[in-house]
Amino acid sequence: MFDSIGWGEIIVLGLAALFIFGPERLPSLAKDAADGLKRVRSAVTGVRGQLHDSLGEDFDQLRDMDLRQYNPKTFIRKQLLDDDDDGPPVRRGSGPGSAGVPGAAAAGAAAGATRAVRRDRSVPPPFDLDAT
Repeated sequence: MFDSIGWGEIIVLGLAALFIFGPERLPSLAKDAADGLKRVRSAVTGVRGQLHDSLGEDFDQLRDMDLRQYNPKTFIRKQLLDDDDDGPPVRRGSGPGSAGVPGAAAAGAAAGATRAVRRDRSVPPPFDLDAT
């Protein structure tokens, strides 16, 4: 949680708190903060116990599951950058001569290697229904 805070910053925050609250009130504020933290921890423990009572083994599976994989950034990154293609192949390109169109190699070879192949405008370009 506080990975980016170093000892220097902690000392500066402590000195600022000492100057703001004074040496008389600072120990009581620290004690109140510790008591509040204990209450929060006990409340979280109580909620976990209630979830475990109501969900049973499903809660254990949920607790053991890595929920970081469902972070939207992680999920999208995994979907875009994973090499495992389980779905249908996506055709890339807009006409003959492109890599994803069947028969493109034959059309490209027939047209010659030096000039570009033009797409037949009467045939719509290929597209992936899942991507649109």
